[in-house]
Amino acid sequence: MKVVVKTNNLTREEWLKYRTKGIGGSDVSIIAGINPFKSVYQLWLEKTGQVEPEEEGSEYTHFGTLLEPIVRKEFMERTGIKVRQKHMLLQSEEHPFMFADLDGVINEDGQLCIFEAKTASAYKQDVWEEEVPAPYILQIQHYMAVTGAKKTYIAALVGGNHFFYHVVERDEEMIAKIIVMEKYFWQHHVMGGVEPLPDGSEATTRYFNERFRNSNGETIELPDEVLPVCEEYDNLTRQIRELETAKNAAANQLKSYLGEAEAGTVGDRKITWKSVSKNSVDTKRLKSEHPDIYTDCLTQSSYRRFLVA
Repeated sequence: MKVVVKTNNLTREEWLKYRTKGIGGSDVSIIAGINPFKSVYQLWLEKTGQVEPEEEGSEYTHFGTLLEPIVRKEFMERTGIKVRQKHMLLQSEEHPFMFADLDGVINEDGQLCIFEAKTASAYKQDVWEEEVPAPYILQIQHYMAVTGAKKTYIAALVGGNHFFYHVVERDEEMIAKIIVMEKYFWQHHVMGGVEPLPDGSEATTRYFNERFRNSNGETIELPDEVLPVCEEYDNLTRQIRELETAKNAAANQLKSYLGEAEAGTVGDRKITWKSVSKNSVDTKRLKSEHPDIYTDCLTQSSYRRFLVA
């Protein structure tokens, strides 16, 4: 590996610009389609300079950066392991498109190990108790590919008051797959300028819904290559309906066994069918008896309804 730039004196904007020159650890989950915040299409636009790079989940990331020294200090106090900061953007010499900006490094009996600090919401406590979330596994395996490290210590402050850390060993099989995936994205899409096909991730769906929030009322002629996509959409829609029907049939069979019982157990499974009550506003009655209040409480929202006929 070699040093691209020292990062301790870079502004956030400068650091983000350097990241467009290669693939960083947090980009891997985006390319893999499992990042909830950013789509591969957005990443492609950033890496090709078509849009300014944006940091995902800015408020969350801000406090993650702010708390990083606390997580690092807590890790050192709990483990007695010394973590040193690098303040460098590193680049793989074998695969120059692979970059790494490490939270810290550890010298363990002369062997380089990586340290990574994370923060997470309380909703992620169950996950962090058991394992490292998948996006971070990809990130640290990417870092180990760049640096040659054999091990990573990853620590997380969850919900502001729960601390966890895990040790992740280098996984050569996973690294090989990551390199293939990143190389294709970089050479074919970024250097080749080929627009990636939108995937089905929530991030991509959200991106297109926000980017094309309003329609212009026009009807355009689409290329013939769209027809197979329409057929695929029809086939998937039919399969979903068939699966929903089969799922409902299975649910009804289980309900028939439960009858009036609220719950039932079988083996290590538990099936519940609980009575739930909720309060709701009778809008028809409100409109009829109190039209002024009804009008005052009205809010307008708009969205684009998607149909394939």
